[in-house]
Amino acid sequence: MQSKKQTQVKYYIGVDVGSASVRAALVDGFGTVVAHAEQPIQIWEPQPDHYEQSSADIWAACCSVTKKVICGIDANQIRGLGFDATCSLVVVDKQFQPLAVNSEGQSYRNVIMWMDHRAVSQVERINATKHRVLSYVGGVMSVEMQPPKLLWIKENLKELCWEKAGYFFDLPDFLSWKATGVTARSLCTVVCKWTYNSDGGWDDSFWKMIGLEDLVKDKYEKIGNHVLSPGESVGKGLTPEAAKDLGLPEGIAVAASLIDAHAGGLGVIGADVKGHNLPCENQPITSRLALICGTSSCHMGVSETPIFVPGVWGPYFSAMVPGLWLNEGGQSATGKLIDHVVRGHVAFPELQSKAAASAHSIYTYLNSHLDLIKNSLPVGFLTVDLHVWPDFHGNRSPLTDLTLKGMVVGLTLSRGLDELALIYLATIQAIALGTRHILETMQAAGHRGGLSKNPLFVQMHADITGKPVVLSKEVESVLVGAAILGACASGDFASIQVCSA
Repeated sequence: MQSKKQTQVKYYIGVDVGSASVRAALVDGFGTVVAHAEQPIQIWEPQPDHYEQSSADIWAACCSVTKKVICGIDANQIRGLGFDATCSLVVVDKQFQPLAVNSEGQSYRNVIMWMDHRAVSQVERINATKHRVLSYVGGVMSVEMQPPKLLWIKENLKELCWEKAGYFFDLPDFLSWKATGVTARSLCTVVCKWTYNSDGGWDDSFWKMIGLEDLVKDKYEKIGNHVLSPGESVGKGLTPEAAKDLGLPEGIAVAASLIDAHAGGLGVIGADVKGHNLPCENQPITSRLALICGTSSCHMGVSETPIFVPGVWGPYFSAMVPGLWLNEGGQSATGKLIDHVVRGHVAFPELQSKAAASAHSIYTYLNSHLDLIKNSLPVGFLTVDLHVWPDFHGNRSPLTDLTLKGMVVGLTLSRGLDELALIYLATIQAIALGTRHILETMQAAGHRGGLSKNPLFVQMHADITGKPVVLSKEVESVLVGAAILGACASGDFASIQVCSA
């Protein structure tokens, strides 16, 4: 009887490509992660502010982690596959072979990462146009979006890359193509990172104005002229080749993808919060902000009508939740900044040694150390004389100034573990204050509304914003969001809203 019941369980696979690793999860119909796997991927930094990856390396990691999570599962129980990924730019030729995005001609390095800031000059010229499409990205385009990167390639790698290019993919769309052989793009990627309008499509005048009229001539074939809603089934599902790579049956439904932060937002923003006496208990999801944390942080808020927030990306229609407008604030370096500050401190070897001896992570050890030295005061008061300005990689929101740099005020000559713990705390507080700045800017405009595993990070956000912070019971919200896409594509659920409820 138990065996018969087991064969009736339906599973969905979510694959998440982050900045430094690829993860996969096997998720059941109740949204529970049954199995999970992770594999690192390579990052090249050939010069300052240039970050590159390999689409072949990424796909190989996707295949490896997928095979791990389905081990021991009857493949007939797997109904759908969903991908999410960072909004990095993938370049391939007309035969879908990788093209170098670097002057060294290393073709396997064919991905310009989302956090790459090489196109500073290009984005300044794009913003100087004051074109109407910029009103949908907070008034100022980010260097992390795709148009400035495309312009950089044309101006710096014209013969080596631009003239040979057959397709420019956002990484989430590259993955759905690799799985299905269909070059359709997700509404999420093209609206959020490429200036596509969900009502009117591409704006010819914008591309011509910034010097990329080449893309208009071929009717946008290189960047996408077939757009699908996130969760919509792509083509005929897995191709025989992709099925073999992934260890899955041919024809399994593959969903139009999401950007990783949007998958995380989808995975948590509709959560049931009843029974915890929270002020948001009987409020719609438009009163919530989803904070998705990792290398960077994204602040996702949805609304029934478009809200234009200076310095905050959007409004984007149906880019995350169908039928709702999305605004997206962000901080370009959060998890990466904390790592940078902690690992660069002179007392880091001591921290490493003591954390290892206590069988704790370095951050669990730091949190405990702060509790030891706080005396009778709340831990937040330890940094009354130490302050961090966290824009070490520029400010994405709401100041939209990529030239800003980081700053620390209140340093002393002390070099011990106490001082490392304090600058760690001050960095987390600075990030939380940045979230408060974004939140207040969004509220002023009309909104009502990774690192989450670190209790100090969560507590500082609650203290500094003055808002209740609700953590998902399922900590892998991004993977659940990706699996929701696969569940929607399979036809087992009527819509994304039904899947994520």
